[in-house]
Amino acid sequence: MSDKIYDIIFRIAEVLELPVVILTLLALAVALVEVGALITELFKRRRRTFSALAKAGASARRAVDEGRMDEASALLQTVAWSSPVGKAFKVLVGAVDKPGADTRIAKELADFDFGRQARLSRTRLLVRLGPALGLMGTLIPLAPALDGLARGDVDALTDNLRLAFSITVLGILIGVISLALSLLRERLYGQDFSDLEYVAAILTDDGSAAASIAQNSRTVPAASTTPAHPATTSETVSLPPLVPPAPPAAPASSGGTEYSS
Repeated sequence: MSDKIYDIIFRIAEVLELPVVILTLLALAVALVEVGALITELFKRRRRTFSALAKAGASARRAVDEGRMDEASALLQTVAWSSPVGKAFKVLVGAVDKPGADTRIAKELADFDFGRQARLSRTRLLVRLGPALGLMGTLIPLAPALDGLARGDVDALTDNLRLAFSITVLGILIGVISLALSLLRERLYGQDFSDLEYVAAILTDDGSAAASIAQNSRTVPAASTTPAHPATTSETVSLPPLVPPAPPAAPASSGGTEYSS
């Protein structure tokens, strides 16, 4: 009975060998595609500056105050470094002049954060899936490799060991690439969320933030009138004496005046 159970386990492991190899190759292809997508995202963000975001937010606030919603949305699209951020900007502009704007904007920010987590879950899954597939791809070919060793079949032993070690390397590579992608994207998406919160605050405040940004952008810092080197004066500086003053003479004794003979 136990022999039949063991035989079933061996058969299942043999059946899983090909699917594990195929899944490992697919996971590697997905990781490489994600690398290309990250490079594209970094290229779009190469011109990101806080000053551009602040100016666009202030201009959009003035357009909203004047009822020009389409122009406000277009101004914010110039600083939308990704398509989800651009869609979120459109929703913010559309909700700012409606009743319950704060609630609508809070819901949009929460939805953006949910979508960000869903986007990160792809590479986070590969971080665990890659090494798991590599481990399975390592252990499954070991059984036929040991069987070939027992039968003296060196070719079977060599082929199975090569497959096992190759799948291990691919699994570790998938995990490393996915971990790096997850860390970089987490920082980028956190920055996008911060930009959305900043623009939402500008669109919903009393207008003082937008006015302050506009005033700062028009102000040119004046040139410093302080000379590079302090001017020299002709005042005479008294220096302390190099030789310390003599100590005061000891007072005369009270026993009377001494006379010399």
